[in-house]
Amino acid sequence: MSVRRLAENQFQPAGFAFSDENSAWVDRTIQKYPEGRQQSAVIPVLMRAQDQEGWVSKAAIEKVADILGMAYIRVLEIATFYTQFQLQPVGTRAHVQVCGTTPCMLRGSQKLMDVCKSKIHEHTFARNAEGTLSWEEVECLGACVNAPMVMIGRDTYEDLTPERLSEIIDTFEAGKGAEIKPGPQIDRWFSSPEGGPTALLGEYQPYTKAEDKPPEPAAPAAEGATTPPSEAAKPKSTDAETNAALKSPADGKSAAPAGTPNAQPAKADNTASGPAKAGATEPAEAPAAPTPKKPQ
Repeated sequence: MSVRRLAENQFQPAGFAFSDENSAWVDRTIQKYPEGRQQSAVIPVLMRAQDQEGWVSKAAIEKVADILGMAYIRVLEIATFYTQFQLQPVGTRAHVQVCGTTPCMLRGSQKLMDVCKSKIHEHTFARNAEGTLSWEEVECLGACVNAPMVMIGRDTYEDLTPERLSEIIDTFEAGKGAEIKPGPQIDRWFSSPEGGPTALLGEYQPYTKAEDKPPEPAAPAAEGATTPPSEAAKPKSTDAETNAALKSPADGKSAAPAGTPNAQPAKADNTASGPAKAGATEPAEAPAAPTPKKPQ
C-alpha cells in the first residue's frame, strides 16, 4: 500500500466548519461517550466531515482535533491509517476502492483494476474529465469469501466480474448509484452458497435440550459375563522379562515355563488374612536353580 499523505497546498481550503445540521449531530455523538472518553468519537466525527466535503482536508483534521481536545498529530494518525478517509479530492459521484490483497488478487482483482483504468483514469486518485469518478487500490476490505470486490462510499460490491463492475461504474456516472443493491452481485445471500443452501435442507426440528430427554435404560448384562481387562494403556513388548508367565501366583507355586533360569515363586501374602495362627510355620522357599557354569 502506498504512503498516505495530505493533499498538496493547492487543494487545501482556507478553513473548515460543520454545517448547523452536522454540528448538532457531532454534539449528540460526543454525548454518547462517558466523561473523559469523548475523544473516542474521533472516527465518526472525522467521517462526518468527509461526508460533508467529500474528502478530509487539513483544516477538517484541525477542526475535529479542536472539538475533541486532541493534538493535531493524533487525528492525522487516524486519518492517514484508514483508507476509508480520503486525503485529497476524489470523484464527486463515486470513488472506487479495489481490493488488491491476496484472496481478491487470486480471484481476478487485476481485471477490475483494468476496468477502472479504461473507464475512469489510468492513474489512481486521478479523476475523470468530468471530476465525477476516481479509483484506487486498497488493502483487505473484509469480504474475502466473496472476492473479488470493491467499496464505493460505505457499501461493498462483491463477487464481481469485469463486466459487472463496468455496469456499476456507468450507473454511478449517471447519478443512479443508489439503484444498485450492495453486497454479492451473484445469486447468493451474503456468504451462503450460490443458488441457495446445499445442506440442512430437511424439515425443521425444534431443538430439545439433552436433559429434557428421558434416559435410555441400560442393556441388561448377560448372565455370567465377565468384563475382560483393558490393555489399551499397556505398552506392547516382546521382551522375556515382561512375560506374564514369570509372575508367580500367591500360592507359592512357580508359574515360570520350563527352562526359565532363576525362576522363583512369590511369597504368599499373609498380611491380609490377619495374624498367623500359633504353631504355623512359613513354607520353605524352593531352592534356586543352579547357574550353569561357563565352559573353561
